[in-house]
Amino acid sequence: MQVSFIGLGVMGYPMAGHLQQAGHSVSVYNRTAAKAQAWQQTYGGKTAATPAEAAAGADIIFVCVGNDDDVRAVITGSQGALETAKPGALLVDHTTASAQLARELAFACAEKQVAFLDAPVSGGQAGAENGQLTIMVGGEQSAFEKAQPVMDAYARHSQLLGDHGSGQLAKMMNQICIAGIVQGLAEALHFGKQANMDCAAVIDVISKGAAQSWQMENRANTMINGEYDFGFAVDWMRKDLAIALEEARRNGSTLALTALVDQYYADVQKRGGGRWDTSSLLTRLAGA
Repeated sequence: MQVSFIGLGVMGYPMAGHLQQAGHSVSVYNRTAAKAQAWQQTYGGKTAATPAEAAAGADIIFVCVGNDDDVRAVITGSQGALETAKPGALLVDHTTASAQLARELAFACAEKQVAFLDAPVSGGQAGAENGQLTIMVGGEQSAFEKAQPVMDAYARHSQLLGDHGSGQLAKMMNQICIAGIVQGLAEALHFGKQANMDCAAVIDVISKGAAQSWQMENRANTMINGEYDFGFAVDWMRKDLAIALEEARRNGSTLALTALVDQYYADVQKRGGGRWDTSSLLTRLAGA
């Protein structure tokens, strides 16, 4: 299948690579052209000077950029993908963005006879590199059925959850869960250190019971060792939580814990940890 991939960040770079390795003909665009050229040297495929050039002739156009404004720029902006997207094409946005934007883009795509899916991902950089992402999808069943076998190149699970915007709403729920879990793990490790416990040994035990989580399995030991120079950055998490908190104001839900942890992440940023992994919440606790 002829596909394009717009956005070659820490997620998009390996995701586009998996598509090329799966046998698809991939054309990539990145705001920094040198990164697109490096991708081409690694995987082959083609590079494009603009999103419009990348999207021309593509059966599926994948997007994975930074925020709502970035998405608009590469899809509906000057030289955006919709300028050249062919009727009958499908546009899949993997960016973590607002549900309102997803609905806006669905309408814009429909005017061009292009199908649209909002499809944010979970699994982080490691999930992207290993082809083990989880994809939460909003849109029409027919579009999902077209995209799913192609996304399988980098996904371990993808699921349609409802109409346009549902994928983004699900991702907000995902980030809300993570924020609370990481804070709980940070407090447990802080408590254990203050109590002179062997935290690694305790984690080995409690990870076999009801306290077990992905964060515990993958981040507890690095937190104990004070290692944070990797993984999903605090800056990105705050962007995602801001989207969730704004949606909560819109739909009338109460996210007291999420708002609190968001402020804790602001503390980490003030400590110079904007690019640290989200597990760095432990650093703001006394004695951490």
